[in-house]
Amino acid sequence: MFARTLTIERVDPQGHAEPCPIKWIDNFAMRNFTNDAIFDDTLPVGDGLLEVGYRVPVDQLRNRMEDWFRRKSYIAPGDHLRVTEAPPGAMSTVRRLI
Repeated sequence: MFARTLTIERVDPQGHAEPCPIKWIDNFAMRNFTNDAIFDDTLPVGDGLLEVGYRVPVDQLRNRMEDWFRRKSYIAPGDHLRVTEAPPGAMSTVRRLI
């Protein structure tokens, strides 16, 4: 089910990127906040890391997550999210590190 690993980063206006805390990602991933079954195939696994299934559209995920983070005041008005898919096999390396 969780075939892809995404990195979720907050990027400030100067271009400095920081991994989003797992607390933020987990808060978004709860179904009662998104109200969209498409995001049921998500699993926060660490700061800045989210495992997702193939049916999760990355652009839509980024837009919804960025909107949610703004409403919760997790990110400032000038900040944005960068969501990128890790190359295959990268998660096995990450799992060894956490």
